[in-house]
Amino acid sequence: MNGNHAMTKEKTHQDSKEEDVGLLDDIYTLLLINDDFNTFEFVIETLMELCHHTYEQAFQCAFITHNYGKCDVMHGAYSELEPIANTMLNRGLTVKIVL
Repeated sequence: MNGNHAMTKEKTHQDSKEEDVGLLDDIYTLLLINDDFNTFEFVIETLMELCHHTYEQAFQCAFITHNYGKCDVMHGAYSELEPIANTMLNRGLTVKIVL
């Protein structure tokens, strides 16, 4: 009986380690990339709507993107970021999901 209990405990510990590694693997970044077509207001409105940024956050991201060429606008699982990235692309913004 003690032997089985030890195996169960060990297996549980191993499973939790695998879950932790999986969580780290799922952190992706949605990058907004500068373009010469979209207005600051459009970018700000889109970030507020799709990424749930405050006006201040969206403004800072638009400013950083304009001045530095790109900005991290959101982090999360790929499956969470992909539909947002696709909507942004469909609206004419340039974005990329990176690990």
